[in-house]
Amino acid sequence: MKFTFYGHATFMIETDGKKILFDPFITGNPSAAGKVNADDIQADYILVSHGHGDHVGDLVSIAKRTNAKVISAYEIISWAEKQGVTNFHPMNFGSFNFEIGKVRYVPAMHSSVLPDGTYGGNPGGFVVYGKEKTFYYSGDTSLTSEFQMFQYYGSMDFAILPVGGNFTMDAADAVIAAKMINCKKIIGVHFDTFGYIKIDHEAAIAMFAKEGIELILPEVGKTIEL
Repeated sequence: MKFTFYGHATFMIETDGKKILFDPFITGNPSAAGKVNADDIQADYILVSHGHGDHVGDLVSIAKRTNAKVISAYEIISWAEKQGVTNFHPMNFGSFNFEIGKVRYVPAMHSSVLPDGTYGGNPGGFVVYGKEKTFYYSGDTSLTSEFQMFQYYGSMDFAILPVGGNFTMDAADAVIAAKMINCKKIIGVHFDTFGYIKIDHEAAIAMFAKEGIELILPEVGKTIEL
């Protein structure tokens, strides 16, 4: 399984021959400038956690070009359909079996409105029970008691959590979240893109290591094996 980071909270998971893109925001993303081109990204699925512009900025263009199946909240799918996206699957909090495995859409503690002011539905995250590994992407969220539900969701091989603070959990809160979901390998996202969310990398990694948890802070444009 491969993980490619495109900056901010945009990344690709390649598993079982499928490319799953999450929260596409490349155009206008300062951390991706000169390193990633949205027109070069291919995808079979696009999973969108919520409607903010820094998570859906390139959704429509990539979805229309690649014909990837877009999976997200009903309200976001309705908005995307009006923009010309034709391959989609609307969800609310629940689960559905796809070719890539079962996908559970779970609550996040955040907000959600689309770039044109359209209501974006409830923000969420995804647990993906893939053929190779099971993983969790929280989307943008604060520390929340929803993490207590993970004792019923099964074991996570890794999780992708925000660590930048201000708009989401910071590293200290993400450590607590990792412990609550009982996951020992965390990939940090939603950091360093803007001044509000700059972090001390070494301090964040040490904070996790103190609790016996690995924190990976990926480089933009780089691919890692998981």
